[in-house]
Amino acid sequence: MAVKRGRGVAAVNYPTGMNLGGDPTQALVHATPTGHFVLSMSSVDVGQGMKSILAQIAAETLGVPTDHVWVDTADTDTGPHCTGTFASRGTHRAGNAVIAAAREARQVLLEVAADKLEVSADDLVTDGQGMIHIKGAPAKAISIAEAAGAAQFEYGRTVAGRGIFLVDRSFPDPVTGKMKPATCYTHACTIAEVEVDTDTGEVTVLDLKNVFEIGRALNPAMVKQQLVGGNHMGVAHALYETTEPYYPDRAHGGRDFNEYVLPGPGDVVPAEFVVLERPASDGPFGGKGPGEMCANPQIPAIANAIFDAIGVRIDEMPMTPERVLRAILAAEGA
Repeated sequence: MAVKRGRGVAAVNYPTGMNLGGDPTQALVHATPTGHFVLSMSSVDVGQGMKSILAQIAAETLGVPTDHVWVDTADTDTGPHCTGTFASRGTHRAGNAVIAAAREARQVLLEVAADKLEVSADDLVTDGQGMIHIKGAPAKAISIAEAAGAAQFEYGRTVAGRGIFLVDRSFPDPVTGKMKPATCYTHACTIAEVEVDTDTGEVTVLDLKNVFEIGRALNPAMVKQQLVGGNHMGVAHALYETTEPYYPDRAHGGRDFNEYVLPGPGDVVPAEFVVLERPASDGPFGGKGPGEMCANPQIPAIANAIFDAIGVRIDEMPMTPERVLRAILAAEGA
């Protein structure tokens, strides 16, 4: 048996969201009489933690603890419009919409509080813990819960806000075709080290080193979780998972998830992660988000490592032992 070792590198430059059509997302925020806030969105959380991030963004803007914000994404028919949860756009597009909506709602609270404290609304700040106080005089304060209650029961005002984020349209230059397809980009680089058994075609990934630039990490723990999960998905796409076409015909395909080939706990690859924070000028608090990119660079890095090991390029996914062995035999003229 001959086992050869190789190393490969791959870099990714990934756009955030889309350009055509403005790529809009809307948000609605309103206060309850208890000083809690309901954030209504159609930006669906598909497991990446979007609801937590949007609650953080709303709370930071409103000046309340995060657990004072309830995120409602119950129905895309009745909720405010969102283009969708795809194109790595969730944090950037929805986050900006949430900031706009929360600022509008916060302004109503400041105006009510200003009347109660007999000062100008411009002289007030929120402390992030649910209080509104005069700048430089924390003792002269009113709670957001009290201001919300007064707005609704004394002043007849609705503490609510509407927000939308829309991307300026970029048209291609008629001569060069140059345009701006996205407002910001995330970046990643992966180095993979593999062993290839030239008798069986089996590939073993020994190590993955990943560097991700994602803007500001609004929730570092969730960023790490998404990168770890994405890394495992990248390995799965590279070596295990397949949809269509099955070889040699569809009858050979898995009929359910019991037959669908996935890496198990014993196939988890040792991996390292480095997060670089370079805040986006147009992102919510500088955020862009890992998005789909977290599962991308591992695939070409593994392919390049296989090439480095055996000198044969595999250009089909997944890079199964059969495909690797066929490529080796073809290169040898068998």
